[in-house]
Amino acid sequence: MIKIKRIYDPVQNEDGFRILVDRLWPRGLRKENVNIDLWLKEIAPSTALRKWFNHEPQKWQEFKNKYLDELSANKVVQLILSKCENNAPVTLLYAAHDHQFNHAIVLKDYLLNEIG
Repeated sequence: MIKIKRIYDPVQNEDGFRILVDRLWPRGLRKENVNIDLWLKEIAPSTALRKWFNHEPQKWQEFKNKYLDELSANKVVQLILSKCENNAPVTLLYAAHDHQFNHAIVLKDYLLNEIG
């Protein structure tokens, strides 16, 4: 079971293993005050891709395709998949304001596809 949510949202017991999937640390949060189990900067889109996309909805489809290419070559994916074994709950945390056009959506779909 994989969920996504903003890191600013309240922690819930159902979150399970909480993974921050942003390359940059979220603004306004102190590391010692954030309830995460793992920060996987390496799973986020490359800096060049993130800057190119700039959360512009008209670039969404191309961004998705480019990010999926990055994910297919990313060895860190296996680490997240190992946390999903036996249907253990995993929550992917992101900081973006946009709930509709952000990389965590693409990552979640990619992981679910890998699980089968």
